[in-house]
Amino acid sequence: MSNLEEQLAKVRKLQSRATTAKMELYYLAEGLPINWTKVKTAGRKTFNAFAELEAAKEELATLENSQ
Repeated sequence: MSNLEEQLAKVRKLQSRATTAKMELYYLAEGLPINWTKVKTAGRKTFNAFAELEAAKEELATLENSQ
C-alpha cells in the first residue's frame, strides 16, 4: 500500500472517530443539565479528534500535491 493510500485510510478512520465524538457531545448537550460535568471532557475529546483529523487532511493534501 502506498503512503497516499495509507494516509487516505487514516483520514477516513479519523473522520469516523471525529464524527462519533461530535455525536457524543451533541447527545450529552441535549440532556443538559444531566451529566453537565462530562461536557468539558467530551468537548476536549471532540476538539482533539477534529484537530488530529485536520492535521491528517493537511498531510494527505501534501502527499497528493507531491505526486
